[in-house]
Amino acid sequence: MNINYHDKPLKIFMAYVFAHKGLFAIDMVCALAVAVIDLVFPYVSRTAMNTLLPQKLFTTFFAVMGIMIAAYFLKSVLYYIITVVGHRMGVLTESDMRRDIFTHMQDLSCSFYDKNRTGVLMSRITSDLFEVTELSHHGPENIVICTLTILGALIVLFTLQWQLALPLAVLLPICLWFTLSQRLRMKRANVEVKRKTADIYSAIESSISGIRTAKAFANEHVEHDKFEEANALFRGAKVEYYRSMGLFMSGMEFTTGIMQVVVITVGGLLIMQGKMDFVNLITFSLYVSTFVTPVRKLAQFSEQYMQGAAGFERFLEIMRTEPEIKDRPGAETLERVEGRIEYRDVSFAYANGIPVLSHIDLTVEPGQCLAVVGPSGGGKTTLCQLLPRLYDVTGGGVFVDGHDVRDLTQASLRRSIGMLQQDVFMFAGTVRENIRYGRGDATDEEIVAAAVRAEIHDEIMAMPNGYDTYIGERGVMLSGGQKQRISIARIFLKNPKILILDEATSALDTVTEQRIQSSLDALSEGRTSIIIAHRLSTIRHADKIAVIEGERIVEMGSHTELMKQNGVYAGLVRAQSFAGQNREEEQAC
Repeated sequence: MNINYHDKPLKIFMAYVFAHKGLFAIDMVCALAVAVIDLVFPYVSRTAMNTLLPQKLFTTFFAVMGIMIAAYFLKSVLYYIITVVGHRMGVLTESDMRRDIFTHMQDLSCSFYDKNRTGVLMSRITSDLFEVTELSHHGPENIVICTLTILGALIVLFTLQWQLALPLAVLLPICLWFTLSQRLRMKRANVEVKRKTADIYSAIESSISGIRTAKAFANEHVEHDKFEEANALFRGAKVEYYRSMGLFMSGMEFTTGIMQVVVITVGGLLIMQGKMDFVNLITFSLYVSTFVTPVRKLAQFSEQYMQGAAGFERFLEIMRTEPEIKDRPGAETLERVEGRIEYRDVSFAYANGIPVLSHIDLTVEPGQCLAVVGPSGGGKTTLCQLLPRLYDVTGGGVFVDGHDVRDLTQASLRRSIGMLQQDVFMFAGTVRENIRYGRGDATDEEIVAAAVRAEIHDEIMAMPNGYDTYIGERGVMLSGGQKQRISIARIFLKNPKILILDEATSALDTVTEQRIQSSLDALSEGRTSIIIAHRLSTIRHADKIAVIEGERIVEMGSHTELMKQNGVYAGLVRAQSFAGQNREEEQAC
């Protein structure tokens, strides 16, 4: 579907509904037939009492009643179709929206996720769209049935006795005014409920993800208090919503209930004056019941509308959020990558305006290894994230094989780059699935070959189900070293020409690091590599070492050259060597 999400909400909503126009048409035809049946019965009853029974046309009377029984049986069948087909259309509409919002969120830039909690985003994709099913089904259907029934009943009533129909025609606008005036209040209250529901999702997601940390610090009570705070806010928002709904429903009950009283009162007065008979009054009462039922149904639907509209509004908030990083019109596809990387006068600052990098210039030739060192928070990781366009430079440009990365499609650029970070993310699934994430079409033989090169194959085979072993949420059943080597196998499978290692071994112990280092060396062979290192002993082999401090590159050269300069890098090396000697002495003691 080609939808402009800056159009009016109703137009967008109906575009989703009309995507299933076959089901929609069936739903509307059935709804129209139901409305006609409801309108016919009071008129048939009046004819029977005024004509058939007085003239003793009993055969015709029972034939007509038989037809009405068949009509109401047909009505029950129609309601079955409306329920099944309509809800199917609603589910498909909700599914389409969920697909589109998930796809759109995949396109949003990293800065969007920096500012939004996971639980809130989960709420947007799940609970916010639940009521859309009911809205997309009951919305058009109720509007058709109720509008036709109300208008049809009013027309017949004015035909029968305009003096009695007039008070009802006056009460109806009052009822509609009350409905519209309360609708906005209920909508605001429901949007607030949605927000508080998202906060609860966030509290739950955070607590479950950090359950080991909470237990380690015996801080379960802290997580409980955070959840209780979010739950209390949700409870308050829900109570306020139900206050609004209570006022709305009580007003509707009064307005609809008084209609019967008005009919009997005015009808009795007309009978006293000889302007109306009892048969017409009974017919009127039946039509008022036919008239009041859709009014009540619209009142009940208003709650579904408020919930669905609030969820749809929050859906549109995401869909109207534009990715900060987009492919330019006519962006090129990066092919036959050699791996030459250039940073030309690159500067970067986050949205808060605080500068991270200023006027960075460096070049890495194909197959070379560049190591980046410096204090924490100095911009090393940001420097690497600019290469695959996880963020865009605010000044200067980053180039791959002479192409500005902003002129390349993001997909082709990122296919050419492999990233291995300190915090390796493992998906809940099997070892095989996690390795295959590097290339979705890889064969089992290629997966095994990648694992062998990453020196993890033997350990995988020792697991209970080998490559089909379930590794748990975020790979909780694996050691840190196993997760790192599985991620290395992923990159072997992807086979990119450019490699970024962002403190890939800093969280591991020395023994594990040494075991993995050989895998990393094999992985880096023949590729252009950028390494962010915490342990300087691991980067002595690098062709270039860039020292970042105070937003700039303050030194650059090989290990030998920088040690001769006796500057910042040499000081860092001596400090780490001294710290390492102290640790060895403490262990010896």
